[in-house]
Amino acid sequence: MSASSSMLPPLPERMRPQSLDQYVGQQHLVGEGCVLRKMIESGNLSSFILWGPPGVGKTTLAHIIAQTMDREFYTLSAVTSGVKDVREVFDKARSNSLFNQRGAPVLFIDEIHRFNKAQQDALLGAVETGTIVLIGATTENPSFEVITPLLSRCQVFVLKSLEKNDLQVLLDRALKEDVLLKDKAIQVVETDALMRYSGGDARKLLNVLEIVVDSFADRSPIVIDNKSVTESIQENMAIYDKDGEMHYDIISAFIKSIRGSDPNAAIYYLARMIEGGEDPLFIARRLCLSASEDVGLANPNALLLANACFEVVSKIGMPEGRIPLAETTVYLASSPKSNGSYMALENALALVRETGDLPVPLPIRNAPTQLMKDLNYSDGYKYAHDYPGHFADMEFLPDAIKGTVFYEPQPNKHENVLRAYLEACWPKYYQKG
Repeated sequence: MSASSSMLPPLPERMRPQSLDQYVGQQHLVGEGCVLRKMIESGNLSSFILWGPPGVGKTTLAHIIAQTMDREFYTLSAVTSGVKDVREVFDKARSNSLFNQRGAPVLFIDEIHRFNKAQQDALLGAVETGTIVLIGATTENPSFEVITPLLSRCQVFVLKSLEKNDLQVLLDRALKEDVLLKDKAIQVVETDALMRYSGGDARKLLNVLEIVVDSFADRSPIVIDNKSVTESIQENMAIYDKDGEMHYDIISAFIKSIRGSDPNAAIYYLARMIEGGEDPLFIARRLCLSASEDVGLANPNALLLANACFEVVSKIGMPEGRIPLAETTVYLASSPKSNGSYMALENALALVRETGDLPVPLPIRNAPTQLMKDLNYSDGYKYAHDYPGHFADMEFLPDAIKGTVFYEPQPNKHENVLRAYLEACWPKYYQKG
């Protein structure tokens, strides 16, 4: 008897890995000798948060870990669950603990960044006492979205978008092993469009594959090439985006329109997000990031306005919050741009990774004790305010990298002023333009 597609779950669910051996990608976490695999093999499971883009295996990894370690597994979605649901899980965990010798149960919370402070506070006691092991999944930076007390009790593991080789493995496996696809005459001629539409997202890849195969109905053979994939997606865009996967494409277009100084395109994508029910604070956070990364010191007021926008939207909510969002969007898109400070940090980070922990020069070390003073800590330090123009010519970088210039002022009104000041202070490092 042949299986009917109408009776089966979608392809991504049918192909969900059941063990680490089947799991594709994230080898920096689950590869031999890596942190999560060692945690599983040791039997000592502690709470952690999985941070990464959609479709890279966060939920799957949580299931596999609980199953491999033979732990009870509870799952909640932060979108639909509240404090009551969390407490019910805790009650079950406590009542079952009398008969459970396998270790604390796992509570998996998807989209944990959508829990508010009170909901996250409710998790603290159970995590701290070991009533449950928390595994949270988020697409948002936990530093911004998870309260500090909870974050301090959890490790954060970063998951990466899948590489082309990973996606190819998933594609080949689906065609060979899926209960429906393995019996079809499928010819894969080209994969460029499949990979492009997936965007490093395993779920997207398998959704697209299923859409393309279904578009052939009873025709055979099924020829998968760039043309058939593109046509199928264009005809079935509602199905392709049924889980809101275009969310990340729209926010990308929004930020790039601001970066590209196009207020009209930026407002259009803002409208798309508002009409689609996007979380307004998600948009406001992205505006703060854009103000720092893309506008930067070309217009220092941009970050002030973006932060004010976040505060206002937090207080007044929607629909009125759309107005400060629009004002800030237009302001940032219409502002001059500079990534000078952002690139300065990137350059410094690259050098830190290359050179490691270089010793801080003795004159600028802290010397709170007599022993440190005896070791010449702080000896030779020049207090800038004691010198003309509140500037003292001394070296602050470690000896091995002294004279390195990380920050290059960009050519705009505000940074031209900064450049003039730096040229006056450091003529040996900053050449007059």
